[in-house]
Amino acid sequence: MSTFSPLAYYQVLRFHENTIQHLTRHVAQLIKKYRTSNSYKLAENLGIAVVFEPQGSVHGYYSRTHRTKVIHINERLPCKKQLSICAHELSHAILHPNENTAFLKSNTHFPTSRIEAEAYEFMIELLFNQVSQNAITVHEAIEHYGIPERLLNKNFNLKRTYDPI
Repeated sequence: MSTFSPLAYYQVLRFHENTIQHLTRHVAQLIKKYRTSNSYKLAENLGIAVVFEPQGSVHGYYSRTHRTKVIHINERLPCKKQLSICAHELSHAILHPNENTAFLKSNTHFPTSRIEAEAYEFMIELLFNQVSQNAITVHEAIEHYGIPERLLNKNFNLKRTYDPI
């Protein structure tokens, strides 16, 4: 049984803070370099194919075969949800191009939570740094883009100030 260690807790917090700062810089550099925050255009610029296909209950996934990177998105999802899925999977393609998180989850005991957390952080940074004039509201982020409310609360220290539909 492990005991609480203030040093270990501090190290986890510092790792998380450093990760968010790193992802924020990384997203800013991508937006600046390619002059877009659109995840489809970024994928195209990075040579990553985006495929829309029926996937049942799966929203999307990233795969890499023979040096070809592909983002697979469920064609039956609403457009804004597809955009957020593309941003999430783009993170996997950029930050962890050789990791197969679906395989790791189902066939090993390798913890994928850190990789998934980074993908959500990347997605949030990309979606909230839209270059267009249409800023995304918190309500839209939750209802239309499918971003979990707890992540928005954690990242932006928000209090619920809207009424859900």
